[in-house]
Amino acid sequence: MQRIDQIYINGAFVSPHGQELFDLFNPATGQVIGQVRLADEQDARDAIAAAKAAFPAFSRTTKAERLAMLRRMHAAMAAREDQLNDALIEEYGAPASRSRWMAQHAASVLLDAAKVLEHYDFTRRAGTAEVIMQPLGVAGLITPWNNDAGFICGKLAAALAAGCTAVIKPSEMSAIQTRIVTEALHAADLPPGLFNIVTGRGETVGATISSHPDIAKISFTGSTPVGKSILRSAAETLKRVTLELGGKSPVVILDDADLSQAIPLALQAGFMNNGQACIAGTRILVPEGRLAEVEAAVLQAIDTITAGDPHDPRTSIGPMVSEKQWQRVQRYIRIGIDDGARLLVGGEGRPQGVDKGWFVRPTVFSGVSNDMTIAREEIFGPVLSIISYRDQEEAIRIANDTPYGLQAYVLSADTERARQVADRLEAGRVLINTLAHEPAAPFGGFKQSGIGREYGTFGLEAFLEPKSILGGAR
Repeated sequence: MQRIDQIYINGAFVSPHGQELFDLFNPATGQVIGQVRLADEQDARDAIAAAKAAFPAFSRTTKAERLAMLRRMHAAMAAREDQLNDALIEEYGAPASRSRWMAQHAASVLLDAAKVLEHYDFTRRAGTAEVIMQPLGVAGLITPWNNDAGFICGKLAAALAAGCTAVIKPSEMSAIQTRIVTEALHAADLPPGLFNIVTGRGETVGATISSHPDIAKISFTGSTPVGKSILRSAAETLKRVTLELGGKSPVVILDDADLSQAIPLALQAGFMNNGQACIAGTRILVPEGRLAEVEAAVLQAIDTITAGDPHDPRTSIGPMVSEKQWQRVQRYIRIGIDDGARLLVGGEGRPQGVDKGWFVRPTVFSGVSNDMTIAREEIFGPVLSIISYRDQEEAIRIANDTPYGLQAYVLSADTERARQVADRLEAGRVLINTLAHEPAAPFGGFKQSGIGREYGTFGLEAFLEPKSILGGAR
């Protein structure tokens, strides 16, 4: 059993002031595999002080110096890929079919940020003025449990590329992954104070970071309710805020789609990351004239989707991250049944042949109306809703009839027609006939899916503030 009893402040591993011990679980077995000693408010304040002290010198470093740091960080993370991969399977329950990509992603985001920085011009002209893009200050980075390492590295890469120092509060449920990331980044030999990592609860460490006057910028990924709370706290000192929040993404299958391709893609979009993905395509919109055809195709395709042991390369869906999350998903399945949705496949309980762990049966409802709870609220598990529409106009209306707007998918045999539909969807990203990720493109949401953007130039500029200088021309 692993015992994690240190946090990282000012370039050193230190014992936290906090005393609370938090159990870590293997979600595939439900067994305790470790404990982490949690940081508290004092630890958060110490970390903020260290980052504040390091900021003046770091903010004046050259692009070449920051590029060298990012490349060292990338090399250090890449060297820990196997160890991180193992932790993703054991601690999070990521299936081996996905965990390797997640482990590689934690390293690749550092190189992606370096590529953006290399070609970014911090100084530009605006009429007679010189505009300088200046780092904001100390950034508070708050990350979730569904890809802890990737979010830590991605947010930190953008902050450091901009010249900001950082205090990171990762999820307490991902402490083993966090320890691997921290040790790797420490090995990259950055100056003390540039990044500080304090694992603790949101209501203590997260709340301190969100309200502290020396934090200039917050970047948070997580649920919409928590994002709103952070925004309220940040308002007191007018912090700059980036929020990447929940989603209820539509998968719009147009009437010309080849279902032999569209349905497997739609199920992959909905069940990705064990269904614990803010971008999961959980509302599948289909033409009512092809509904029976779609249902038959779903029943055929779902036979190839296995929920079970995440070590098994055939597994598509691993366990929910915690018993609490498992109970949440079970509750939504019951709500769907009680509200009159028709259970096409799946349902309550564990998959057949599974007698332990927090596994959910891959579940698809049909006959769902867009006003049902399972179509409105983010479930964060492998539960999908098929919603029929009369024509393309109604499909667009239903797709946009949601408080969320993070990602959307359009599946069609006619890419130009799909593009026309994509142009009208209210979402930060729209994917046409693909599940691809583009790290150079901005990522973030419309409406209650968030504020601001991450990745690429937009993500870098989220940590910068323009300053205009007039007169004294160079």
